[in-house]
Amino acid sequence: MSFQLYSNVISQASRRLAGGIFTTGLMLIGFGLLIYVYPKFFATLAAIVFFAAGLGTCITALKIFAAQHRINKEINNESDEYRKNVRIRIEEH
Repeated sequence: MSFQLYSNVISQASRRLAGGIFTTGLMLIGFGLLIYVYPKFFATLAAIVFFAAGLGTCITALKIFAAQHRINKEINNESDEYRKNVRIRIEEH
């Protein structure tokens, strides 16, 4: 009679994990083969992705610049009445 130190659940989980790792490895090999066979297609695809990311980044930067311009404009248009007759005095010891 042999003793089982682990349950059937652990065995099934490790088999599923090994199967998932093996499938991932096969997919990576296939993807690498596709890149090797069709380099221009994947270079074009990468260029499109980088172009879209760069365009999105530029649009976001322009929105930030516009918002900052509006904030500065609102700050500069505030009335300065509460600042009249105010002097700042710095005492040095």
